[in-house]
Amino acid sequence: MFCSFSALRDKEVINIKDGKILGCVIDVEFEIITGKICRIVLPPPGKLAFFTSSKSKIFIPWDHIEKIGDDTILVRCAEIVYHKKH
Repeated sequence: MFCSFSALRDKEVINIKDGKILGCVIDVEFEIITGKICRIVLPPPGKLAFFTSSKSKIFIPWDHIEKIGDDTILVRCAEIVYHKKH
């Protein structure tokens, strides 16, 4: 099965550990050499994707994704860590 980036952006990301809606995907990071997707990127809570600073975003490793459905992406994250982009 294939999925485009634009299709991922339309899906809500839900943490199945606590049921919280984390937001929608705003970016995807991948390994340049292998082309392997490493993680999805979400805006910080309460921020719209268009107004998000590049300094603070939510990064969810690709291996934490449990299922990509028609409308949602289910992830298993014990704790959401906010990273500042270097």
